[in-house]
Amino acid sequence: AQNYDVIIFATYRTACKLRFIQKQTHLHQIDIWNMIEAVRENGLHVLEAGAELESERLEHVLTTAFSQLNKRVPLAQAVPVDRCVTLTTNWLMSAYDRESTGHIRAFAVKVALAHLSSGKLVDKLRYMFTLISDTSGHLIRAKFDEYLRDLLMLPAAVYEGTSFRYTEEASRTFFDTKPVTVNDFLSVMTAIPGRQCLMWLPALNRMAHVENVVHPVQCEACRRSSIAGFRYKCRRCCNYNLCQDCFWRGRISGNHSNDHDMKEHTSFRSGSKQIGRSIKKSLDCVPSGKSHKSHGDSQLPHFPDTPQKTLDMSFIVPPSPASGLLNGPKDHPNTHSLEIGSLPQSPHTRALRKRAVSGAAHESSHVDDEHRLIARYAARLAADENKASRSTAELNLSVDNNQVQRELIVQLEAKN
Repeated sequence: AQNYDVIIFATYRTACKLRFIQKQTHLHQIDIWNMIEAVRENGLHVLEAGAELESERLEHVLTTAFSQLNKRVPLAQAVPVDRCVTLTTNWLMSAYDRESTGHIRAFAVKVALAHLSSGKLVDKLRYMFTLISDTSGHLIRAKFDEYLRDLLMLPAAVYEGTSFRYTEEASRTFFDTKPVTVNDFLSVMTAIPGRQCLMWLPALNRMAHVENVVHPVQCEACRRSSIAGFRYKCRRCCNYNLCQDCFWRGRISGNHSNDHDMKEHTSFRSGSKQIGRSIKKSLDCVPSGKSHKSHGDSQLPHFPDTPQKTLDMSFIVPPSPASGLLNGPKDHPNTHSLEIGSLPQSPHTRALRKRAVSGAAHESSHVDDEHRLIARYAARLAADENKASRSTAELNLSVDNNQVQRELIVQLEAKN
């Protein structure tokens, strides 16, 4: 119905079809980190790459992801969980279960859900690298071949397998250096232009970020007053702009030809900004000492080549709660001294012991101060109560004396 097959460029045609799948299944609303969390909650992170899942377990993973999505978005933006789970399950099974066995590999599920969710392409590729690398942070070539094969099943699922097919020869030409670190992996996978079989992947990521971008420029082919999404400007024709629909389908006007070199724009700069940028580039005539990088490498952050080690929490002494010191028995043993006493003698241990002793002294002095305050407050309440009782007694005595005096006066007046 969208008539994507008339797009003359296979890269944009594949990206448009996969973007359509993302929107229909609402996977574009789930962030990559939330998708990873749903995968871990269902225990898929501990499974081997070759482990197979039944369709019921895949439905559980998707139900978790879409249910958590409805908890984060407003009620008006909630998605129909059952419909999304059914659509996504059926599409993934048709893409990866070609023999209709009712099973799908766990690794293929992770690859598909990670790349069809929203988020930065760098974050998705970093997650994939953790699945295909060893403990030293180096790429395992056999797992990369499996990852590339499963990744290219996505274009094949939208009938673009002839343009982006997997071959063992192409897989071996991705990386020349040994060993391959995470930075090498990211620079190759995000390069523009990259490998021919992966040209659709950066285009799909860019398409998700420019859907709401509006360029206040008229399209020369369809004569729209503004261009939404990508804007393509001819490098030979003066001020000749085309919208993405016209450029993808080969619509032109005037003296422009499809053989002309076009530049893709994802944002709009006004005339004043363009003039200022041109002046800045002309004044910057002294080359910098930094090596020139490609377009894809200049945007990538640098990550540690080796995985970060987990923190050793065995020497961390948890503080005792104040409530336990106040309400517990007096002969309760000190947890600090017990744990630190069992540690080996070292400067670090002595520092911890000294810190624990000073902390215990501080806590005991804090408890004594609280006890003094409580005792002082209780004494003040008792003194106030005694004072109030004495005042009441004196008042009652004065009332009795006045009454006796009145009776004596009455008696005397009666005698007189």
